[in-house]
Amino acid sequence: MSSEKSPVFVYDTTLRDGTQGEGISFSAKDKLLIAQRMDAMGFDYIEGGWPGSNPRDMAFFDLAKGVKFQHARLAAFGSTRRANVTAEEDPQLATLVAADTPVVTIFGKTWLLHVTEVLRTTAEENLRMIEDSVRFLTGKGREVIYDAEHFFDGYKDDPEYALATLDAAQRGGAKFLVLCDTNGGSMVSWLQETVRKVVARFPGTPVGMHCHNDCGLGVALSVAGVEAGATMVQGTMNGYGERVGNADLTSIVPNLAFKLDYPVNCRDELKNWRSFSLEIARYANQAANKKAPWVGQSAFAHKGGVHANAAQKVARSYEHIEPEVVGNRQRILLSDMAGGSSVAMKAAELGLEIDHKSPQMRDFLQRLKELENRGYEFENADASFEVLLNEFFHGLEDNFKLVSYRTISEVVREHDEVIAEAVIKLRVNGDDEVHLAIAESEGPVGALDQAARRAFGTHFPELANVRLVDYKVRILQSNSGSDSIVQVLINSSDDEHEWWTCGASPNIIEASWQALRDSYRYKLMKLQQSGVVPSAATPV
Repeated sequence: MSSEKSPVFVYDTTLRDGTQGEGISFSAKDKLLIAQRMDAMGFDYIEGGWPGSNPRDMAFFDLAKGVKFQHARLAAFGSTRRANVTAEEDPQLATLVAADTPVVTIFGKTWLLHVTEVLRTTAEENLRMIEDSVRFLTGKGREVIYDAEHFFDGYKDDPEYALATLDAAQRGGAKFLVLCDTNGGSMVSWLQETVRKVVARFPGTPVGMHCHNDCGLGVALSVAGVEAGATMVQGTMNGYGERVGNADLTSIVPNLAFKLDYPVNCRDELKNWRSFSLEIARYANQAANKKAPWVGQSAFAHKGGVHANAAQKVARSYEHIEPEVVGNRQRILLSDMAGGSSVAMKAAELGLEIDHKSPQMRDFLQRLKELENRGYEFENADASFEVLLNEFFHGLEDNFKLVSYRTISEVVREHDEVIAEAVIKLRVNGDDEVHLAIAESEGPVGALDQAARRAFGTHFPELANVRLVDYKVRILQSNSGSDSIVQVLINSSDDEHEWWTCGASPNIIEASWQALRDSYRYKLMKLQQSGVVPSAATPV
């Protein structure tokens, strides 16, 4: 790694700017878990939200007060004071202080259009608002990062005034001056030259980049800004954000680390980059972008023919970097042989040895294709995939067989509650006896889960400590309305390990049962492999 290049600080705003994206929402607890994961990944700054803007962000900052981050510094986000009031009188600044974060990021207006037409104040008062707000927060012991909103649009309109807003933030004591391409409309070469001028103008204060992707250039603009001298880059995981999204950290960070050799603190954790991207997508309840550079399922996928043949012989002939450095893998598509190779590679990741020329491979690939056409997505459900592999290649037989199930939901208006009841019938360990169980819960999936465990009875006490951690639902064919295919992902845990399973059906309860069933099958399979549970006698 080059010692001549300055370290670049990675500032994540998924939990604030990312949630402005259409369909993106996190609970306060989810935000805390994500922040802790980002800390473990080596991020430098995590922007948690805007205190006072909504109850969820307020709850998050309250939760975060009890957490000690090992590396990252947590930032609360807000704006400069209002016009014609003092910083001490501004309730929004008081809320930022009350959030009790070590860092506060505030934005101010750079573009005179916004100053006069949106804020309806004067250019001089806007400069005072910036300086007063930064000085007030630094006086409270906070590290202040100043986001110059619409900087590049403002610079095009009036360069001297745009720079004057940065002067005001610097006088107030801002640690970073972040240049925002808020409308996402700048071109790379012009932006890069502008950043060089700003860096030269403020030699004592580091500069950061905050770009949006409206022209599809968010990553390129961010990287160009760093090459021009910026030492902080702001963005979101998976590019989540308003309109078409923010600059995508999943591409920015590996480009800086591996292509340009900039020191970034999360470099050592990039071997987990793909799995982290998928984890954020699950929290956001969004489909993973298969075409995403670096981390997408297709990022290192090759179809049959010349490309696939060459990539198998010499990977770098068609791959710009070893996929493993970001936790990805090479995939060969289309032909039976290539498909078998891909399955064997995935099996190896799961600790299974499978010959890609096995006679069962053709049937397995056909079954896999059928399930994926029905809506299964094994990419995010390794446990379901591992069960399927063992079923085809290692003769796995299941310990239980479903006879039938039924769910009923009852609305009790008097008490304003909904009660779900499930009735299930199972045969266990190949016996002819039918085990019937009934359970109630707040929802049908929880009731079905509890009823199944009761039906297992004393046969599988090891399932007692398995619990549902997360439950995700996606509609796969929205043009079909209420008859759309529903995909369900379930995260289960036995307090030592977690695993994801999937199901798909036009019926949400059936899709949920498929995912639940695979969760039990996976746990029992692992117990069989360890000798705790005897092998089954009857397949499902």
